[in-house]
Amino acid sequence: MPSSISSPVTLHCQGILFDMDGILISSLGSVERSWTKWSNMRGLDPAYVLTVIHGRRAIESAAELRPDLDADVELKLLEEIECADGEGIEILPGVQQLLAALPPHRWTVVTSATEKLARTRLAMIGLPVPERLITASSVSQGKPHPAPYLEGAKLLGFRPEDCVVIEDSYSGVKAGEAAGCTVIGTTFSHTPAELSAAHYLVHDLTGLEATETNAGLELRFVALENANLKIRA
Repeated sequence: MPSSISSPVTLHCQGILFDMDGILISSLGSVERSWTKWSNMRGLDPAYVLTVIHGRRAIESAAELRPDLDADVELKLLEEIECADGEGIEILPGVQQLLAALPPHRWTVVTSATEKLARTRLAMIGLPVPERLITASSVSQGKPHPAPYLEGAKLLGFRPEDCVVIEDSYSGVKAGEAAGCTVIGTTFSHTPAELSAAHYLVHDLTGLEATETNAGLELRFVALENANLKIRA
């Protein structure tokens, strides 16, 4: 079992790579309504489809679920459905305060969503939209492959081991860990056991404080659990 940590943790890094859904925003209702609509259009069982799609690129899910169809065409359809459904999308706790403390060159978003969808959702609820971000089309292999986070670190101009990844899904945590980043997992959508590859676990971003120093960024927070003690300072 992971061990509890009672005192605040301080990490030193150069940049932060945020997943979007489940970390910065909650769009679960929109996602599930959109995929349910697509499932019904394509003769699939929505309940099964919803067990497949989370934490991965839509094009991969569509190709797996309906291999007889053109995945690029299905991706475009899904993108249109999701962009049109903004109901219930919310900013998650602690996000606005944390982003306000971060210089733009120190962070970006690494998401399995398409670029249009990511920019639409972030702008829709008033969060800052990075000039450059890593989306589904930025890489040929999505999470849990490390490629998205390797590209995210490269985009910021930092080594992966100098970046902190913040994720809520099993596949995202595995991707960040495989890329060599320090991973903070949130228990928004998965259990601690599912996020055991994370170096630290928190409920959400409330209380996660960032300060820019001459050496980079200093992050301070209280961890729920420490999964594998790979502490990089």
